Amino acid sequence: MNMKFMLSLLPPQLKKLLMKQFQVPQFITVEDKVIGPLTIKQAVFVLGGIMLIALARTVFIPLLFYPIALVIAAIAAAMAFLKIGDVPFPTIVKNGFWYSMHPHVYIWKKEKMKKIAPKEAEAGHRVTVSATPKLSESKLSDLAWSLNIKEKFRESEDKETSQQLF
Repeated sequence: MNMKFMLSLLPPQLKKLLMKQFQVPQFITVEDKVIGPLTIKQAVFVLGGIMLIALARTVFIPLLFYPIALVIAAIAAAMAFLKIGDVPFPTIVKNGFWYSMHPHVYIWKKEKMKKIAPKEAEAGHRVTVSATPKLSESKLSDLAWSLNIKEKFRESEDKETSQQLF
């Protein structure tokens, strides 16, 4: 059935209620700016850094105070404003702390080794060269090097088979 036809069958009060427009909130992931251009979290980190610097001023002599104050200011600024890959720095610090404190369990499927007979072991003893390292800049010398390796490999195989025959 048609929606307009169904609405026309309803009483006017119910029709108004059903057709009422509601405003959907936008940008719900953005934090509110409460203290000037700062959010509450940013303001807490900045004020905490200022308080720690003031405490360090009373505790340390000026020679030690300035480097300590610089480190405190850098950490407070990073905690307040730094985002790495859209992840806030405090979240990264928290995740790093939990990762280092919790035990790590690595589970793998252990496969049993297949025992082979001694004759099969000798016959199955072959070394394959799957990839050659890039030692030179020239492709021609790389090709010559790989052919030389394969030639030496064939010679060693021939020697092994001739020794097995005698």
